Amino acid sequence: MATPNGTNMACPAPMKATSNGAFQGDDPLHFALPLLILQICLVIVLTRALAYILKPIRQPRVIAEIIGGVLLGPSAIGRSKTFLHKVFPTRSMTVLDTIANIGLLFFLFLVGLELDMRSIRRTGRKALGIALAGISLPFILGIGTSFVLRSTISKGVSRAPFLVFMGVAMSITAFPVLARILAELKLLTTDIGRIAMSAAAVNDVAAWVLLALAIAISGSDDSPVIALWVLLCGVAFLIVAFFVLRPGLALMARRSLEGEPVKEIHICITLSLVLAASFITDTIGIHALFGAFVVGILVPKEGPFAGILIEKIEDLVSGLFLPLYFVSSGLKTNVATISGATSWGLLVLVICTACIGKIVGTFIVSRLCKVPLRESLALAFLMNTKGLVELIVLNIGKDRKVLNDQTFAIMVLMALFTTFITTPIVTAVYKPARKAAPYKHRTVKRKDVDTEFRILACFHSTRNIPTIINIIESSRGTRRQKLCVYAIHLMELSERSSAISMIHKARSNGLPFWNKKHENKDQMVIAFEAYRQLSSVIVRPMTAISAFSNIHEDICTSAAQKRVAIILIPFHKHQRLDGTMESLGHSFHLVNQRVLRHAPCSVGILVDRGFGGTTQVSASNVSYKIVVPFFGGPDDREALAYGMRMAEHPGILLNVIRFVPSPGKSLKFDKSVIEDNVDHEEDELMLSEFKSTNSNKEKESSNLYEEMLVENKAEVVDALKALNKYNLFLVGRMAPTVPLVNKTDCPELGPVGSFLASSEFSTTASVLVVQQYNPSANLHPLVEEQAYYGETSSRPDSPHGVPPV
Repeated sequence: MATPNGTNMACPAPMKATSNGAFQGDDPLHFALPLLILQICLVIVLTRALAYILKPIRQPRVIAEIIGGVLLGPSAIGRSKTFLHKVFPTRSMTVLDTIANIGLLFFLFLVGLELDMRSIRRTGRKALGIALAGISLPFILGIGTSFVLRSTISKGVSRAPFLVFMGVAMSITAFPVLARILAELKLLTTDIGRIAMSAAAVNDVAAWVLLALAIAISGSDDSPVIALWVLLCGVAFLIVAFFVLRPGLALMARRSLEGEPVKEIHICITLSLVLAASFITDTIGIHALFGAFVVGILVPKEGPFAGILIEKIEDLVSGLFLPLYFVSSGLKTNVATISGATSWGLLVLVICTACIGKIVGTFIVSRLCKVPLRESLALAFLMNTKGLVELIVLNIGKDRKVLNDQTFAIMVLMALFTTFITTPIVTAVYKPARKAAPYKHRTVKRKDVDTEFRILACFHSTRNIPTIINIIESSRGTRRQKLCVYAIHLMELSERSSAISMIHKARSNGLPFWNKKHENKDQMVIAFEAYRQLSSVIVRPMTAISAFSNIHEDICTSAAQKRVAIILIPFHKHQRLDGTMESLGHSFHLVNQRVLRHAPCSVGILVDRGFGGTTQVSASNVSYKIVVPFFGGPDDREALAYGMRMAEHPGILLNVIRFVPSPGKSLKFDKSVIEDNVDHEEDELMLSEFKSTNSNKEKESSNLYEEMLVENKAEVVDALKALNKYNLFLVGRMAPTVPLVNKTDCPELGPVGSFLASSEFSTTASVLVVQQYNPSANLHPLVEEQAYYGETSSRPDSPHGVPPV
């Protein structure tokens, strides 16, 4: 090959795929496959480390991935020519970019799967107006900024494509990133969250349309006829996809039945359609990404088909391939090109213009729509979120020579800055108060026994549901008062694409509830709906979607707002087939501890060993033996109160065993007897009430009471082991006795509960460890209580004007 100087320069030989190994004298970094593996591992380690570092300040993972890409590029680590030529040589960039773009294709397919066009059609005028303002004003300011850039650092670029690319880059709101920020800040179910999500969905679709226009007019041929042909062919592709692909995808979705595995051929056909559509749109000239995005939008969102597709590919795409795109972008970003007062001044101008356009436009329209001041300001900053789509626009612009190195670096830093400031500013400007009406029935034990009894039952998976339903059935009693159960499914908010699907469900149904939609096919919800129809119990399924680090806030807030008497949460360990207890994870353990600390009512931790078996037991077949080991104290009294309520069920036998120390000793088995007289009197009153209730029953043998004299800890342990044939133990959390196990990793269960939950105790008896609500111990309540005056039927959960309980 001849150079302009007349000298000959040989083209670098293409890289072979695999090496013969270091022992054969081959350098693995000179071969495509081992080099690609090294690049992927390096990218994943760096971006995940950055994500971990940025997690305390609640930054989305996309920030870590953008920063990681920039750091590996010529702006930081890549300033070392040795590193850049060794790890990211020019010869390897074709392979890296190809793999990155394949990952990007399928990620855009996932974005299309997440975007429900029905929600956009249902967008209200307020959200639509905010979306249009959030697009139009930044777009206009972006065009204005482009004139300044063309006269300084972007001289000679085509005017029309540059104007449109700058306008699109300024006006984008990153829908997936915004959804995760809203969920992280627990704003999803607020008015501001609903408006932001609807406006961002409209913005997302509009941005793709504008980007298609920008690509169409940015071709190498300046003829407007070519651009027109590209646009017409793009419209034709959309029409064909809608009338040909959509029915085929709908047919496959209909044949994918709930509860049955999706056929492998259906998955294969769909993913092949993604690639085929990408090829067509790339051939047309509007980039391969559009084909993948359109197929994702056309996949029906009803039924399990879309969810299965997400599960099949999201981890591979988001975890391995997508970070490569950020590195590919970062290798093109050289912050060093921003030098001198002019360049830095332009960076400040671009950031200010982008922020002013989004923030001012959204804020003004929000105020005109009568959104309160602080909510309008928070909404304005939320709509200023950028992300992956922004990088896609910038990279396409750079590949098409619309953006030069300096402009590209300025725009990348603008996207990084605007997204980085979103979470801290919104947190500072707007934190919705968690409010609830004060109520008095916060415990199972109460004077007015005919009031409605409310339970908040939490579960992580289907494993807990049969036992929870059987406990609810046992709690019905025979009194006239109603039993109302809020069954809350605890789901972890992750960085996965499937989290967006969960977010959609929560958002479309209000606070983390999704029981309002009758067509919901969630198996866990169906189980509770079936129980509700077969019994007289009011059951309301709910869903809480949060990070496990703060999901306790959702639990405690829901408990206060629904005015429940007790929260039932599953123990963080489950029993294996060999009888040993296996931990589900430390995060579950911490959730339980935080709920105990902040709960606005009593709490019960359920150690599930199959209470009632693995299926729901009908009311006529209930036959359980329940025991309450009574040591004294408020928690034991609460456990006894719950047991007395269960004992009203005709199929339940309750046995109360009171442990009494020998004279001159306490249940801590020391010589000093320090007894709380008030506590002792309340214990005696509670036991007297149980005895009198039992004596009034027609079948006196239905409930048993006995006192057991114990001399030491060993006798208590032996007595409890003798009771291990019972179905359920109800025990107070902080019983006034010596710990029954020498060492435990579950101190939150208390001295008795820790022993009952251990593998050495039993393999069949379930345990409910109860903590009675103590208002003096709840020094930092999560919910602000406000009295409601003059409210009747308008109060939530107060049907027919019944006052709050």
